[in-house]
Amino acid sequence: MSDDLLVKIRGLKIEGRSDDKWNEIVHGIDLDLHRGEVMGLIGESGAGKSTIGLAAMGFTRDGCRISEGTVEFDGIDLRKASASTRRDLLGKRIAYVAQSAAASFNPAHRIIDQHTEAPMIHKVMPVSESQQDAKDLYERLRLPDPENIGFRYPHQVSGGQLQRAMTAMAMSCRPDLIIFDEPTTALDVTTQIEVLAAIRDIVEQFNTAAIYITHDLAVVAQMADTIKVLLKGDEVEAADTRTMLSDPKEDYTKSLWAVRSFAPPPKPAIIASETPVISVKNISASYGIVPVLFDVSFDIHKGRTVAVVGESGSGKSTAARCITGLLPPSKGEILSNGIPLPGNYRKRNRDQLRQAQMIYQMADTALNPKVRISEIIGRPVQFYTGLTGTARRKRVEALLEQIELDPAEYYNRLPPELSGGQKQRIGIARALAAEPAFIICDEVTSALDQLVAEGILRLLDRLQRELDLAYMFITHDLATVRSIADEVVVMKSGKVVESGPKDEMFRPPHHPYTDLLLSSVPEMDPDWLTNLLHERGVENLGDAAAASM
Repeated sequence: MSDDLLVKIRGLKIEGRSDDKWNEIVHGIDLDLHRGEVMGLIGESGAGKSTIGLAAMGFTRDGCRISEGTVEFDGIDLRKASASTRRDLLGKRIAYVAQSAAASFNPAHRIIDQHTEAPMIHKVMPVSESQQDAKDLYERLRLPDPENIGFRYPHQVSGGQLQRAMTAMAMSCRPDLIIFDEPTTALDVTTQIEVLAAIRDIVEQFNTAAIYITHDLAVVAQMADTIKVLLKGDEVEAADTRTMLSDPKEDYTKSLWAVRSFAPPPKPAIIASETPVISVKNISASYGIVPVLFDVSFDIHKGRTVAVVGESGSGKSTAARCITGLLPPSKGEILSNGIPLPGNYRKRNRDQLRQAQMIYQMADTALNPKVRISEIIGRPVQFYTGLTGTARRKRVEALLEQIELDPAEYYNRLPPELSGGQKQRIGIARALAAEPAFIICDEVTSALDQLVAEGILRLLDRLQRELDLAYMFITHDLATVRSIADEVVVMKSGKVVESGPKDEMFRPPHHPYTDLLLSSVPEMDPDWLTNLLHERGVENLGDAAAASM
């Protein structure tokens, strides 16, 4: 870390507009960031992490403003700088990696065209050179087929792949400062290791400073030189990473350090003669002419949770698409309570559609921001149950109470007025509106901080016990698997490599791939990533993307 101060923030106060009033949401934060230094900003949802990270760029979201304080980047006062000066800095010397790549890319343009835009505008390198640099970065970040993947559109790659492409795009001009806002949220544990190693290598190689925003404490332990803990717009404490991990001073920090405590009571054994709610029988599937699933089978019983885990691109979400009828399988069949379902959802009747619902990973993109909560939940209520008028309203209010949100407060709100955890609860209520027997939970806690995520897990467990629901829980978070799963299905390259009861799956011996996943879960040790890479034969962090893990 250099002594050269790059970012200097003093007395930062930020206000947010609500009900035509300005309310202070960040209360006098100071921050110093040197070249080559990585600062971790941590805290629960609403702590002000992303707001402060954006302010370091001289930027605020719509409905927010910097009311007091100074923000200096390399001696330039960003609050006083002209719009043209800020434009020259953003993208070239200051870059940003957002949490939701799906919401950040333009769906109408190819990935590589969006990558080359900043280097071309800022005259860093011509398009042809920028394209080759993009391919080199794609390879470094272990994207599949790095020579060609950039020529796809955003919807043609997985969420984890798109997140890595956005990280590469931020690095395209080799900026002095990068704001990483939860950059590994969408990544599986093995890919996360490689991306973290590549980010560390970029920071070290180019003496780049970074602000790393995350709710994953084990990840920030690998990345940050210093950590600043935030709560409701205030600084709780700050220290170098090793001191913060070994000797936190404040009770709030200690509560964040605590391991997730949720451990639901065990469930009774499955009755052997009981028909599964969902049976996946030897299905294979393709995207066009490209095969992606190969002879996949598993059962999900009433009142049980089957966690489906594996790397990005392993086939987890594709299997879910087959179950819902969005991707008809080329071979095999899906059974609902022992009865075969049509492969195409268009051929399923309303009751068959009702039985299987889905909760999506990114509530920000899954909920229409211009439609009120009453309508988001009310539409499936009316479609599946036929309720209208007062009866529909009462059912929507009952669903809001079921997900622990006050109907009087939330019935007429819009999604942008809710926190991430509240929006995810609305996604749960929308799924429950159909009165299903089976729900697919697709990475539903990956974008949430640990405290909010635990609340969602507790809610899902309570609903399962009350309504006897069956869950397919798609996740790369093995801590979540330990908390909520009854059975585990491990997928790799479109195949099931291992499956069984959770307790058996977490006991050795494991399938080598399962062992790889388990060993890739970050630990609260600043040396964990370095030691792991060395154990796997990666002596240079920059070689991590090239290593076979």
